[in-house]
Amino acid sequence: MSSRVLIAAFTFVILTGYQPVKSQSNSSQNDRTFHGFDLVDKAGNIRKPADFRDLYQALGVYTPVDLNNNTEMHYTSASPGTAEYYRKTGKFADGTVLVKEVFATDHAQMTTGDAHWATGTKVWFVLIKDDKGRYPGNPLWGDGWGWALFKSDAPDKQVATDYKKDCLSCHIPARSTDWIYVQGYPVLKSK
Repeated sequence: MSSRVLIAAFTFVILTGYQPVKSQSNSSQNDRTFHGFDLVDKAGNIRKPADFRDLYQALGVYTPVDLNNNTEMHYTSASPGTAEYYRKTGKFADGTVLVKEVFATDHAQMTTGDAHWATGTKVWFVLIKDDKGRYPGNPLWGDGWGWALFKSDAPDKQVATDYKKDCLSCHIPARSTDWIYVQGYPVLKSK
């Protein structure tokens, strides 16, 4: 590498304060190493990451349509390094954070057909991978994950009370893939 490239790179780092994001695959197994556990207090209460739209990787979008032809869009994002780790191992790393943001939609006839787009957020689901069973007395932790639900009218208040009652039933069909509908997340597939 030429000295000009090194000087330019060094100048970029100094001026911008750039720090590379560490991949989960290079992280140690210490509980506080992974991003997810920065979102959990000592009792296992989960908060929604405020910065996920800017810092997390988009995994994919589901567009459920109900029997009345009402449409939602479910955007799922993952903490940095999730897709890389999953492609290498076929599983989610301990501490992985998944955020599913459920949007209402609107639509109109456009030149491409009946086009639908996301409008206001309805709810957020936050899942944190927990391979160690860290919070056995907390009803929001189990089956390898911490589970949380936030509604748009109180976006910082976690409202689920028991993951088996409030969350798990929607994930039953995805039990064989660690409760996650991975088939809708193309970035998890090997290139």
